[in-house]
Amino acid sequence: MKRREFILAVGGAAAAWPLAARAQQERMRRIGILMAYPKGDPELTMRLQAFRQELAKLGWTQGVNVQLDRALDRGRYGSRALRGGKSGEVKSGRVLLQLSRTIPIVAPGASDPVGVGWATSLARPGGNLTGFTTFELSIFGKSLALLKQIAPRITRVAFIYNPDNPNTAFYRRSFEAASGPLAVEPIDLPIHGLADIERAVDSFADRQNTGLSFPSDLTTVAMRNEIVALVARHHLPAIYSDPAFVRIGGLAFYGSDRVDQFRRAAGYVDRILRGEQPGDLPFQQPTKYQFILNLKTAKAMGLDLSPTLVALADEVIE
Repeated sequence: MKRREFILAVGGAAAAWPLAARAQQERMRRIGILMAYPKGDPELTMRLQAFRQELAKLGWTQGVNVQLDRALDRGRYGSRALRGGKSGEVKSGRVLLQLSRTIPIVAPGASDPVGVGWATSLARPGGNLTGFTTFELSIFGKSLALLKQIAPRITRVAFIYNPDNPNTAFYRRSFEAASGPLAVEPIDLPIHGLADIERAVDSFADRQNTGLSFPSDLTTVAMRNEIVALVARHHLPAIYSDPAFVRIGGLAFYGSDRVDQFRRAAGYVDRILRGEQPGDLPFQQPTKYQFILNLKTAKAMGLDLSPTLVALADEVIE
C-alpha cells in the first residue's frame, strides 16, 4: 500500500471513507473524511479545526503535504453507509472494512470496536482500523447521577435507544445497574425513527418525576433538532451523550471531550503516515470528560440549580 491515502472516521461515533483518487504530487498525502454531521455543522467544524491544528503542529499542512477531503459530499458508499437500517456507526464501519483491508482508518469515536468486529482487541486491533473509544461504561452511572442532581425529584428515567445498534446491549446493562443505587426506575424505550421518539416522549407528557437519557447513536444525533424541540415542548429533563444537543437547547451533556479526541486522532494519523501500522496502535479510551449545562433551558423548565452543581460544569450555556 502506498501511504498517500488515509481515512479519518468522523462524528459522535461515525465511520470513515477511503479516497480512490491519488495525489498528483509524490509527497502529498490525502485524508478522506466521512461526516456524520451535515456540511457546515458547527460541532463538526470545531472538531475538524482541532484535528487540523494538531496535524499542523506535527508537520502536516493542508495544501502543502496533506489534503483533506470530505468524502460524504460526493461518495455513494458514504451515503450507503449512513442511511437507514442499523446504527450508522456499525454499518458504515462494516462497509468500509469490506471495501478495503489495507487503507488505514482512524476512528475518533468508536463505542465497542471489539464487540462489533472492528478489532481483535483494544490493545492490538490487528487490522487496518484503530482509534479512540467514546467512553467507558461507568459513564452511565455518572450521567444518571448528574441528571438526578439537576432534577432531584426524578424517580424514573427513560432510556431511549436504537435496538439495531449492537452496542446498546451493554449500554442498557450499565444504565440499569447504575439506576438501583440512585433509586431510579429504568424504563427501556427502543426507537427506530422520529415517530417512535415522539410516541415515547408523548407517553411521559402527563407523568411527573420522569427524565430522559439518550445514549450515543447516529440515529438520534441526526435528529437532534427535532428531539430537542420535542423534549422542550414537554418540559422533560434530559441528559444527552453528544454536546451538539446541548448547544442547540438541550439541557445537559456528560461524556468524553470530542474535540480532544479529534486532536489526539491527529497524533495517530501522524504516526501512521510516518510508517506505523494501525493494527499495532491500541484503541485508546478517553482521558478528558465534559459536563455541559444549558442554564437557559434549565430556567425555562423551572429547575432551580444549585451553585455547587453549576460550578461542576466544564461549560455553562446561558
